[in-house]
Amino acid sequence: MSHYKSLSTKDDVELTSSSRPSLGDLNDPWNDELHNMYRDDSPQPQPVSSRSPMSSTLLPQRDASGTVFVQKKKKRKRLIWIGLLVLAICAVAAAVAIAVVLTRKGGDSKTSSSSDSSSPSSGTSGGTSGGTTTGGTSSNNAATSGKTGSKIAMEDGTTFTYTNDFSGDWAWDPKSPFSAGGKAQSWSPRIGGEDWVWGTNVARGVNLGGWLVTEPFISPALFEEYVNVTGSGVVDEWTLSVAMGADLATKMENHYKTFITEKDFADIAAAGLNWVRIPIGFWAIETINDEPFLKGTSWTYMLKAIQWARKYGIRIYLDLHALPGSQNGWNHSGKSGPVNFMNGVMGLANAQRTLTYLRIIVEFVSQPQYRDVVGVVGIVNEILWATIGKDSVQSFYRAAHDTIRTSTGTGSGKGPYIAIHEGFQGPAIWEGFLAGADRLALDQHPYLAFTGDNSPIDEMAAKPCGWAMATNRSQSVFGVTLGGEFSTAINNCGLWLNGIGSTPSSPDCDTWDNWSAYSSATVAGLKNVALASMDALQNYFFWTWKIGNSTQLGTSSCPMWHYQLGLQQGWIPKDPREAIGHCAQVLGSSQIFDGTYPSTATGGAGAGTLDPVQSASHTFPPATISPSFSGAALSLLPTYTPTGSLKTLFAPTFTAAPSATVGTGWNNAADTQLAYVPISGCSYPNPWDAVTAPLPATTCSGP
Repeated sequence: MSHYKSLSTKDDVELTSSSRPSLGDLNDPWNDELHNMYRDDSPQPQPVSSRSPMSSTLLPQRDASGTVFVQKKKKRKRLIWIGLLVLAICAVAAAVAIAVVLTRKGGDSKTSSSSDSSSPSSGTSGGTSGGTTTGGTSSNNAATSGKTGSKIAMEDGTTFTYTNDFSGDWAWDPKSPFSAGGKAQSWSPRIGGEDWVWGTNVARGVNLGGWLVTEPFISPALFEEYVNVTGSGVVDEWTLSVAMGADLATKMENHYKTFITEKDFADIAAAGLNWVRIPIGFWAIETINDEPFLKGTSWTYMLKAIQWARKYGIRIYLDLHALPGSQNGWNHSGKSGPVNFMNGVMGLANAQRTLTYLRIIVEFVSQPQYRDVVGVVGIVNEILWATIGKDSVQSFYRAAHDTIRTSTGTGSGKGPYIAIHEGFQGPAIWEGFLAGADRLALDQHPYLAFTGDNSPIDEMAAKPCGWAMATNRSQSVFGVTLGGEFSTAINNCGLWLNGIGSTPSSPDCDTWDNWSAYSSATVAGLKNVALASMDALQNYFFWTWKIGNSTQLGTSSCPMWHYQLGLQQGWIPKDPREAIGHCAQVLGSSQIFDGTYPSTATGGAGAGTLDPVQSASHTFPPATISPSFSGAALSLLPTYTPTGSLKTLFAPTFTAAPSATVGTGWNNAADTQLAYVPISGCSYPNPWDAVTAPLPATTCSGP
């Protein structure tokens, strides 16, 4: 999540509320004209007839002429009705027995019988604890799939009722954990057996912010225990980890365990969404030196997320959100303060370390057991272009592309899409960048909240439509273009939104924070912000799914960032397809992307063969590293050497399927380059605080 303006002024479209046409047609999400603008949306769902034998109406008896025969004796009439009822009950019991047999038959959940709302089934679910995924207590009568009305038992023993009004279903067989999974909605491809096709399918998603990488404004209660009355103390996950001390493992894992659960994935599908973007820190793999983060445990919960996503038909954009040295100096990078990634004395060494971590992540998710769920990997979140500089940013992106594609191979199906952040520069400057790169996606994070614009809400609600033209253009000339983060926030109000100890610059924040008192006009205005943003960004991920309650406030703050709350209160649409065509109404015209990407952008002909000019322009390392290292000085910067042992991410195990093939964590045995590690005998400056550190007395530069 950015604290800075990301809406380029050249893409702004200034509109007043009086210039906007009526949006009344959008109240009907099945308006034919709007519906046909996208190709992934199914026709209006028709009522599904019940499969229960009781669904047929019991017809009255008739005589030979067809006239209803009226019984004269009430006792006989009662006996007949009792008999019919007994027969009906027997029929229902037989149908249920058949359904159970069909449900348990075979390991492919996609072909298994599933229960509907007229016949709830008891589901089982797995989870991960200490790196071991358990399949629950799957009895002979446990269902492996279901629809609305089925009961889900979570690993902590609690249950919930699966509810999905979009004809979605869940599917999970503990004895066959990698078989076909759920279908989030009727219009979203099933996990396993139904491929996601960019340009045909539309990604409508949310971020799971504040979960595996903590942020004070998203999970305030986690920080409040350690914040003193002056507002100082902990400010990020680094200082929080230090403050927790011996309690770190217990308290952080409790946060992982409770903040996002299996039910959230079911609820996300029920909200009409089909993707999640999950931020993760490098400490999911390892920590070195004095880095205080909890090592490895977050990967345990990432494995849970992959399992839950499969079960409910949700795909994952896995984002490396926090990099060694910090890529932007903001709290969500793990440590607030100076930028030491591709910047300063340790900038190159931190980048090399990151390249190793990206290989480890991509090798894991490229395995056949996981690649149908994890379709996109983001190599860096919100890189600070203004500090690092264009040449260094683009040089690292080139190195990451080459490193990943060396591991995965090139072409459709060879590993995930690679998402690069646009550096808050807008999509236009990325036209032609790394032309020929294999499945490179551009991720933009346009936020209204930090523009300093205090216009009335109706005017603010029209502004996101200004992003539509740039997004359409980028889709056509660059490739898959994602709105990786956005929100309905039109100002920077909210507890700790700007960091612990900081205060909002927007006026009247007490009113905006008091979401329970929003007027109907405010709710309608915020909903128009959501609709405009969704329609303009096309493939999007709202920041964020939930905001935890504050112990100070007794409720959640930052309501305009809280998708789940917005659903409940009405400023987030119950059906996200309601956004289709919204900006055409606002702008009075429509320039819909036709779904045709450059061939290489989707792994087609020429993918992975870089344009020679681009290849020569973005070598790694770059010619200059900020603030002032170039030429001979650049060669003196300390670097790491690729001589270390490669780590692999651990795979799950399943108690109900102990012999399941879960993968080794490494998809490509031919990818044998060793890990970047410090050179033995060299003394390095603090990699988190070395922007202006003196160069080492002896050269510590690897090959």
